[in-house]
Amino acid sequence: MIRFTLAVICCALATSALAAPKPCEELKAEIEAKIQASGVTSYTLEIVTNDEVHDQNMVVGSCENGTRKIIYQKNDR
Repeated sequence: MIRFTLAVICCALATSALAAPKPCEELKAEIEAKIQASGVTSYTLEIVTNDEVHDQNMVVGSCENGTRKIIYQKNDR
């Protein structure tokens, strides 16, 4: 019974750790790495507040408990 209880507690702790919000700069760096890996060379990533988002299609990430968004814009050459 003690092993079962310990297993449940460990699973609960692991789940909450996975759900922890990421800092905006860390998330932006991860998104930037994925964009560069796909071969896009001219783009802009910007961290903005929710009020500053005018087009939801530009949002590629959410951070700081959903209070800020990361927006992506491909720059044309």
